[in-house]
Amino acid sequence: MGMTIAQKIIKNHLVTGEMIPGQEIALRIDQTLTQDATGTMAYLEFETMGIDRVRTELSVAYIDHNTLQCGFENADDHRYIQSVAKKHGLRFSRPGNGICHQVHLERFGVPGKTLIGSDSHTPTGGGIGMLAFGAGGMDVAVAMGGGAYYITMPKMFKVNLTGKLRPFVTAKDVSLEILRLLSVKGGVGAIIEWGGEGVRTLSVPERATITNMGTELGATTSIFPSDDITRDFLVAEGRGADWVELSSDPDAEYDRVIDIDLSALEPLVACPHSPDNVKKVSELKGVKVDQVCIGSCTNSSLMDMLKVAALLKGRTIDPSVSLSISPGSKQVLAMLAESGALNDIIASGARVLECACGPCIGMGFSPNSAGISLRTFNRNFLGRSGTADAGVHLVSPETAVAAALTGYVTDPRQLGEMPEIKMPEKFRIDDSAILLPADPEEARGLKILRGPNIKPFPESRPVGDAIEAQLTLKVGDNITTDHIMPAGAKILPYRSNIPHLSQYCFGVCDASFPERAKAAGQSIVVGGDNYGQGSSREHAALVPLYLGVRAVIAKSFARIHVANLINAGILPLTFKDPADYDALSQGDALALRNIHAGMDAGEITLEDVTTGKTCALTCAFTQRQKDMLKAGGLLAYTASA
Repeated sequence: MGMTIAQKIIKNHLVTGEMIPGQEIALRIDQTLTQDATGTMAYLEFETMGIDRVRTELSVAYIDHNTLQCGFENADDHRYIQSVAKKHGLRFSRPGNGICHQVHLERFGVPGKTLIGSDSHTPTGGGIGMLAFGAGGMDVAVAMGGGAYYITMPKMFKVNLTGKLRPFVTAKDVSLEILRLLSVKGGVGAIIEWGGEGVRTLSVPERATITNMGTELGATTSIFPSDDITRDFLVAEGRGADWVELSSDPDAEYDRVIDIDLSALEPLVACPHSPDNVKKVSELKGVKVDQVCIGSCTNSSLMDMLKVAALLKGRTIDPSVSLSISPGSKQVLAMLAESGALNDIIASGARVLECACGPCIGMGFSPNSAGISLRTFNRNFLGRSGTADAGVHLVSPETAVAAALTGYVTDPRQLGEMPEIKMPEKFRIDDSAILLPADPEEARGLKILRGPNIKPFPESRPVGDAIEAQLTLKVGDNITTDHIMPAGAKILPYRSNIPHLSQYCFGVCDASFPERAKAAGQSIVVGGDNYGQGSSREHAALVPLYLGVRAVIAKSFARIHVANLINAGILPLTFKDPADYDALSQGDALALRNIHAGMDAGEITLEDVTTGKTCALTCAFTQRQKDMLKAGGLLAYTASA
């Protein structure tokens, strides 16, 4: 039997385990990346390992999330990360150089290599043929130290593309279509390979948009072939030597095949408050728009920006709309300026923001109260924009421009003919904002610079044989890491200060939770389906750990979050019968006993002490995960190994 692209890369990087779906495997990691919202914690964890230099082929620390410096906190964290990078052998991408996924695609991505990043949208690298995974900071720290990355061997899905996109229909619409078909949990446990004759009609930036949005499916990762289109992109970046051809075997087998005819698609929009709440743009015709944001790691490439500039040229945005433009990298911004396209954007009335994540992570440019905001981003979770009652919609850059010009949700095909966009044969190369590390001899004398906002991460404790605790919070389906640990300009500066962050934990769901959890001493949280979807931020596990959460019981978990819970030493358990979720009430006293034997058996009994009812909980842990939980999490397990 032939192999898929992902299976070939996995085979070449397999350290331990068998390539059988559902079995744990360990992979050798070639590259890592971090961003500053998660990086500070990852480097604090790396320091505890006592390793002088990173042991990967390449590790890059990016500053792209916490770039608003309204106090000393963000600047101090950036200084800390820069000093760690210089001392321990990482490259450091300075603030303003761009969004980690866009810059990594441009300057460092290599087909056939493995990459993990402390950001859930790291699968963007799949657009260039990398096997790229979002991961928690602890997993990235271990990989930087030369350790393997452990995942459950995924199933293989294939999306077979035919036809060609029509004018004003985009890669973003392809992403929204697959979300409409599969939902935000439809890719859980699977790697999605994009293939078929239609692939050859898509550029690398378009492919990267699609693999970026694959994260919203809950997929382990997504990947495209590495072909002559990939080669041309790398040649334009001055990195033609990095190209290798990658394709699946003709007789490769897939667990599921999904067919999409590109020529049949039309402009789509994800309505509040989930990326899979997808409708046709034509169905929302006439909806008033207050704000439009173009950018993010999903749609900030040079190709996207040139299209936006061409559509805005000679036009002025509607007086009732505020439009922001965030180029994805310094390279993109410089080439826009050199080509004159930046002038067309500015003349339209748009506000050009820094080359950073910005509004996507709630870092500025929040909508007005109850405002309708159309964004080219990847997530529209409730409150993520920084405005609690905003209605955020996800759209393509073309649809975003149409709304900015008219003041209403408008089918972009009404703008006339799509201008022809010609991509340059050579990109502007300037890596001056990527700082190289010190050599090993110099590094020995360097000091790490820490600010007063950097606090130690919370101490975990071993999962004992019994937990008796109050059910302090019960939540529903599709609880995101933004629900658990919100982002935004007011909170992100404290990513290295867990005690301060704790007061915002679950604030979107129940602002009184932190106080109740502290009063309870130790507690259990109960959730519905797809608990922990969204960002890879391990703070969504570390902050509950600080507040005394010992176990989380849910109908099902998102992949990265369940790994982060185990890494933190929090016990994740799943209802054997989902109907038992309804029998538990917030405030009940719960008991888990004979935990160690239950972990070995794969089933633990939960007793609701308040009502006297019992129910079965499943836990399909590997031996390594059992040992980690018994040790008190990944760092304690690594230290004792």
